[in-house]
Amino acid sequence: MSMASTSTPGSSSELTISVEHNPSKSRLSELGINSWPKWGCPPGKFMLKFDAQETCYLLRGEVKVYPKGSSEFVQFAAGDLVTIPKGISCTWDVSIAVDKHYKFESSSTAPSSE
Repeated sequence: MSMASTSTPGSSSELTISVEHNPSKSRLSELGINSWPKWGCPPGKFMLKFDAQETCYLLRGEVKVYPKGSSEFVQFAAGDLVTIPKGISCTWDVSIAVDKHYKFESSSTAPSSE
């Protein structure tokens, strides 16, 4: 299994996107991926700010994420388990439509059903 990550230079705290390529079925089962909500988007560029840490597993698609203020990018695709830190602002450049399971860490700023 290989890992890739990037950090946002010049930020007060290093915000790192981590990518776990092809996690094992037992790891996915342990996380309960199949019970997480699903989200998808068409190809395009999307500016996003994460108010809570998100963990997602891509079922299909391909994305390059450019953290705000950086020319570096993190790339991930179908079969990757990705952790995006709270507080990061970034641009998602989606080249192949995305379909993913996702989960936000519990936080007062995370979406809730209350």
